[in-house]
Amino acid sequence: RMYRTGDLVKWVNGGIEYIGRIDQQVKVRGYRIELSEIEVQLAQLSEVQDAAVTAVKDKGGNTAIAAYVTPETADIEALKSALKETLPDYMIPAFWVTLNELQVTANGKVDRKALPEPDIEAGSGEYKAPT
Repeated sequence: RMYRTGDLVKWVNGGIEYIGRIDQQVKVRGYRIELSEIEVQLAQLSEVQDAAVTAVKDKGGNTAIAAYVTPETADIEALKSALKETLPDYMIPAFWVTLNELQVTANGKVDRKALPEPDIEAGSGEYKAPT
């Protein structure tokens, strides 16, 4: 049986080999997240001209969300607080990168391969012990 799950696979020697996702859905801390939902919320903010969101690996090897916004003068703390009003905590990006402009492909889409790596070493803020 075949099901439409959004996974991209291929047949190899009678078995199925997982290649990746067709869409931009990622799993972060047990939650399935559509990265485009975060991009839409960022694009609606008046301070943001362009936005792109990707999944990256943090220091511990876990999947985290990175947001790329233009212009470089964007106030990240203000963006975080604005997103917290419309998105749950697990959808708030852990890493933020401000750029002059986002590189685009010949088709006019954001060139995600050209996005710089976020500063993973800087972390996502202060450590909070579990309660």
